[in-house]
Amino acid sequence: MITFKQEEDQRRGKFVILEDDIPAGEMTYVWAGENKFIIDHTEIYEAFNGKGYGKQLVMKGIDYAREKGVKILPLCPYAKKLMERDDSLDDVIFR
Repeated sequence: MITFKQEEDQRRGKFVILEDDIPAGEMTYVWAGENKFIIDHTEIYEAFNGKGYGKQLVMKGIDYAREKGVKILPLCPYAKKLMERDDSLDDVIFR
């Protein structure tokens, strides 16, 4: 079973994806003011590669941004590529 955990302090945060309660990867972000955050890293641990977990993590971040009414500046190359290829995500990309 796939679950997600979010950790956040005032400045930084991350989403962790778990497969049967075992961490499979994480996406980290840092707040840049009150209206946007930067996705700076997405990583899937080697044993869990090829399962689409990276995309699920980025989408979790996108859902979070929409919930909060903020934008995302994707500096992580994976998140940037994923977000720029999907027009339905334009509303959350900070330009």
